Amino acid sequence: MLSRKAIIDIGTNSIKFCLAEGSGAGGYKVTKDVNDIARLGEGLKDAGRIGAEALERNARSVANFVGEAKAAGADEIVAVGTMALRVAGNAADFIARVKELCGVELRVLSGEEEAQLSYVAVMLGIEGAAEADLMTMDTGGGSTEFVFGKAGKIVRKFSLNVGAVRFTEQYLAAVPVAANRLAEAQAAIKKELADGGVTGPVAFLVGMGGTVTSMASVKHKMPQYDPDVIHGSTLSLDDVKAQIADYAAKTLEQRREIVGLQPKRADVILAGACIVKAVLELTGAREMTVSDRSLRHGLLFQLFKA
Repeated sequence: MLSRKAIIDIGTNSIKFCLAEGSGAGGYKVTKDVNDIARLGEGLKDAGRIGAEALERNARSVANFVGEAKAAGADEIVAVGTMALRVAGNAADFIARVKELCGVELRVLSGEEEAQLSYVAVMLGIEGAAEADLMTMDTGGGSTEFVFGKAGKIVRKFSLNVGAVRFTEQYLAAVPVAANRLAEAQAAIKKELADGGVTGPVAFLVGMGGTVTSMASVKHKMPQYDPDVIHGSTLSLDDVKAQIADYAAKTLEQRREIVGLQPKRADVILAGACIVKAVLELTGAREMTVSDRSLRHGLLFQLFKA
């Protein structure tokens, strides 16, 4: 009988659910890969805690995905948390509520573990990555993970608390966004990334996470997201600048009409695009190769290989 495994990746902005079945010799095939933009990190920066409503909403989302995994016959369900659960003062309450609702023990990953798993996914999924001098970036709602690699070996990896939710709340909540607020946000993002060690030259830059795949989907004007088109495609600095200008000029309602953009991502996409732009500029990379596969695929590889 085929082995089926499920990953539930609980981020600051969204919960990702990935179901896969083994194809023998440690390989696997993804049969479902969806997300729920449930906003665990809503207001977290100011309060230092997960709000009661966000806690319950996200715990129930996890429980729903666990139910789906069980119904699909998954023999192993792994739930992991990232940035929001690393910093929230009441992370233990959320973990306890998830266990109460569905019996699953959630594990919080360190920033370094998160970076490592994303790197594994890129090595397996992007042609030429295993031979290249490259940098991977996985940008989310609460943090961005970076890995510098050389010929398939990790040279340096780190996580910075630079994510789309915080910079949206701090600078970009009033829309359309005034030019001075956009400039302030971009300067603040660039400074935090530079101070944190993001530097070039980088010959081969691979980006992943909801911001990057959404921007690629917008570039391709994709009404229905197709991972096979997105994976391995590219975003140039000009592409990124054009999207920033477009998002900044629009109201949230207008952003929600953009073909290729999930409506629930409309408020945070601008901050995410500013992070991508800053990384391209700091590393001197001309473009970014997009990986549809990230942390959850790295985890699946480890599970099926075991």
